[in-house]
Amino acid sequence: MAQPKRREDDSVRIGVVGTGIMGSNHARVLADLPHVTLVGIADPDNVQAKRITQALGCAAVESLTELLDLGVDAVSIAAPTHLHHQLALEAIDRGVHVLVEKPIASTVGQGREIVQAAERKGVTLMVGHVERFNPAVQSVKDALAGEEILSISITRVGPFPPRMSNVGVVIDLAVHDIDLIRYFTDSDISEVQPLLASARAENEDIALLQFRTKSGVLAQINTNWLTPFKARTVHVATRAKYVQADLITRQVSECFGFQPDGSYSMRHLSVGHAEPLRAELMAFVQAVKGGAGTGVTGDEGVASLEVAIQCLDRDSGAGLRHKVPPKVAAVS
Repeated sequence: MAQPKRREDDSVRIGVVGTGIMGSNHARVLADLPHVTLVGIADPDNVQAKRITQALGCAAVESLTELLDLGVDAVSIAAPTHLHHQLALEAIDRGVHVLVEKPIASTVGQGREIVQAAERKGVTLMVGHVERFNPAVQSVKDALAGEEILSISITRVGPFPPRMSNVGVVIDLAVHDIDLIRYFTDSDISEVQPLLASARAENEDIALLQFRTKSGVLAQINTNWLTPFKARTVHVATRAKYVQADLITRQVSECFGFQPDGSYSMRHLSVGHAEPLRAELMAFVQAVKGGAGTGVTGDEGVASLEVAIQCLDRDSGAGLRHKVPPKVAAVS
């Protein structure tokens, strides 16, 4: 077994659970962060784990228990969603700080159990909604400071991801934007009106979601797995300006100074260049070391999951799930 790299005096010892796309990226970034010792990676697929750890110089183990036995201060859980509850509770029970990828758990009840366990143990719990750390998102947030927000429209579409099998677009994609709506408005969501359809996948692959926040903001999310290219856009109308952002190209602009004749001024806003995942993991490390938290809390993760599940609830009477005939499957 490979040995973890030498611990720095003030470093945080972290392990990663999961060797999929997200887990591999978490390990890559953590291995390069200052004041962090990447202790090991846990995954039943030991071949894949060893492949990654050979490049990063840390241990490869098959279970979280083995990873915890190596003596970690914190873990990043990037395993499949249905394992989040079990893994998070095991780590928390050992007094280990936890970053768990979105969604926090499979159910709201499980998510709340994780939050309560972390509170009892006094450990840091953060949910990996990485879009929060997109520099374009922060630029939009800054532009909205002090503004009266009227409406938000978010589009998040792309081709079907071959890796996906157990969830649809609401949990995989829209939950990002549910979190962003709550982040931009600093308000919970009080009304949900979903329209869902399945055109090619077993689960919903088209979702048109409408919301109203407790603060009165109207919001909508358009998401699907039928578009042949990725698009991630945000449009926010306020009383005094209109902000638009491309979250992929990280271009953000605002229109302002509206005149009776329809004219207005427009300017491009400054956007940073930080890698979102690196910024997120740095925030987690800072929180573990006792600094001010800037990430998504467990309660916030549960709140976004609860809204997403409301969108999926066929029996609520609020939404409509429809099977699109193959010949009329639409592409956004």
